[in-house]
Amino acid sequence: TDPFRILHMSKNIFCPCGSGATLNACCKPVIDGTAKAPTAEALMRSRYTAYTLQDIDYLASTLDANQLRDFDRDTTETWARDSNWIGLEIVNTSAGSAGDKDGTVEFTARYERGGAIQQHHEVSRFRNIAGRWLYSGGKDVGPAQFKRDAPKTGRNEPCPCGSGRKYKKCCGK
Repeated sequence: TDPFRILHMSKNIFCPCGSGATLNACCKPVIDGTAKAPTAEALMRSRYTAYTLQDIDYLASTLDANQLRDFDRDTTETWARDSNWIGLEIVNTSAGSAGDKDGTVEFTARYERGGAIQQHHEVSRFRNIAGRWLYSGGKDVGPAQFKRDAPKTGRNEPCPCGSGRKYKKCCGK
């Protein structure tokens, strides 16, 4: 069964992109070509929705020439098909409005695959070429680096636990 056909049969189904709008009022017109994505974020949301619908042709059609050259259709199709898409969170956007030439969208896409919940966190770059937004690459975002709130306790300093002993002879063993 074609997932897109099933989803678009209902006019009241919410769009998988998480916008809160119905699929027919949100990403469907962009995916089926009856409307253009007005912003980089709208294109990002439609691409996520295309993954949920397994619309690999749309995903390929929204890549700029450099990305299309490296596009692996089979791997993309397998990932889309074998994943249960849970949700999209837009973390941040920069530029990417109707009048801009470039924009970035930081997002986290959550999905279940192989029995494990996973997430794809990326900062994506988009380019507006001749009035059409295209995906032009992205960079995965790793886990946030730990930042210490207070300076590190030196080995020969008094132990912060209040024992009166040096840190190296107390809690720093």
